[in-house]
This record gives sequence, C-alpha cells and structure tokens, in this order.
Amino acid sequence: MAAIQTEGLVKTFGRVRALDGLTLTVEPGTIYGFLGPNGAGKTTTIRILTGLARPTAGCATVAGVDVGRDHREVQRRIGYLPEEPAFYPWMTPREFLDHVGRAFGLPSRDRARRAEELLSLVGLAEVSKRRIGGFSRGMRQRLGIAQALVNQPTVLFLDEPASALDPAGRKEVLDLISRLRGQATVFMSTHILADVERVCDTIGIIAHGRIVAEAKQEELLARYAVPAFEVECDHGAEARLTAWADALQQRSWVDSAAVNGAVAHIVVNDIEIAKRELLRSAVAADLVLTHYAMVRPSLEDVFLRLVGEGRATS
Repeated sequence: MAAIQTEGLVKTFGRVRALDGLTLTVEPGTIYGFLGPNGAGKTTTIRILTGLARPTAGCATVAGVDVGRDHREVQRRIGYLPEEPAFYPWMTPREFLDHVGRAFGLPSRDRARRAEELLSLVGLAEVSKRRIGGFSRGMRQRLGIAQALVNQPTVLFLDEPASALDPAGRKEVLDLISRLRGQATVFMSTHILADVERVCDTIGIIAHGRIVAEAKQEELLARYAVPAFEVECDHGAEARLTAWADALQQRSWVDSAAVNGAVAHIVVNDIEIAKRELLRSAVAADLVLTHYAMVRPSLEDVFLRLVGEGRATS
C-alpha cells in the first residue's frame, strides 16, 4: 500500500487553478522530493494531504486513510513542519516538546522519554534548557522537525525545510532528514534542486499544478538524459575550438555545439556516430584536448527541460 496516493486532485481559488489533476504515488519508508518552482502548487498539495484544506475535486489517501473522509485520523498519523514554523519563544525545547506531547494526549512518562529521544536525534540535547527565542534559524528548523515527530508519525511532511537557511544550517537539516530514512515516509517539498539531489530517493516534479515527471532519481536522470559531450582544449586555442564547433553543427548527428571559453558542449542525436566521429574530428581540427567526456545529466538539466518545455498547462 502506498504511503501517499492522489488521483486527479484539483484545487481552485476563484479563477485560479492551483492544482490541475495532480496524481502521484509515494512508497512507504522513502524520502520523496516534491520539486517545483514557487507557485507550482506544492504548499497547496501539502495542505490538502495534511487535512488543512479540502480539494475541489479528486481524492487522496495518506497512511491508508482517505483524507476527504477522516482528516482527524490523518492528522493523528502524520507529522508536519510548515515552511515558517511558529514557537513560543519563552519556552525551552524540552518544554515545547512536552507541550506538543500533551496536545497528542501522551502520558507524562512517555512525553519525557520522547522529548529526550528527539532532542538527541536533532542535536539539541545540550541546549534543551535554553529559551527558543535565542535559537538560530537552523536550530529552530531542527526543533520543528522534532515536534513533527513527537507522535511517531507514519508520514512526515516537510514544507521547504531548508530554503531559508545558511549553508551550515542547510547541511544540519538535510543530514537530519537523511537519517529519518526508513523511520517514516518523508514527503519534502522544495524548489532547491541541490537539496532534492542530496537526500531524496524518488522525485516528483510539479509545474502549473500537475506532475510532469515522477521516478526514482537515477531513473529520472536516465529517462530524460540528453546525449552530450564536453570537450576542453588548451587555453589559447579558443578560436580554433569555436571554428570547430561551428563546423560540427553542419553534421547531421549534431544537434547543437556551444562554446564557453576553452570548453565546448556538444549535444548529439546519434550517440554511436558521435563516439566514432567526435574525437577524430577534433584531432583533424588540430585541437589539443585536455578533457573529453560524455556528460552525465544533472537534476537541474532535467528540471529545466521539463518545466521549461511547458509540458504542464494551467
């Protein structure tokens, strides 16, 4: 059974269609990266899946529970970290986690034990008696993840968990999310490609309220790979490199050839011919190469290709 399943989710706000038939599947125990530009519908999706909003049409289940029929049971089984979590600044982390435990109806002994476990997990045990008001943004985000785990949720929703953090804070939070793999299903919404590439098993790319691609990270990179080569020559030979790249574009097996300084990026449509002819052609053009390689696509390449092509329409 999928940890999260949606079918044809639609959400409108007046004339604005925030979600337009959203369908996705999240497998149990995985870290799912919900990737899309700002305004794509990420937060709206999370609000529906957490029971904080109702869809205009379509259906969704979370942890086996129909969100539309029993949102209270959904909220009992999930944890949620909003994009801008709020805390009582006069409380200590221990007091705050105890407060959250009370809201879930946990007995006193269980609250104390759970607070100790979570403060250790998120690296806040040594500052457990300090006031939250003096915490850095990264420390507050880690505390936010701890409060989302108090009830030992089956599914954990994180809305842009690292988007406003400095590099050190981002590393702390992403390392923590990675350690949650297998303990809960993590659904992480973000527009930061590097964060998804670092911690997520499966990626769903959303644009204009629709999923335009969904697959495991390696499968996604392979599926949308563009056959390309990178060629670098000695500095001082840029003019010859540019002339060679211009001539290459007349070949039927070359789609494009762009030069940036001493590096040429060649996109081809027949990889086998390119393997035979490209290096031979460079040597014939009297280029002394310092680097020659097939280029592995990045998640950024895939993302820009899918979102930029406008495969999804509003």
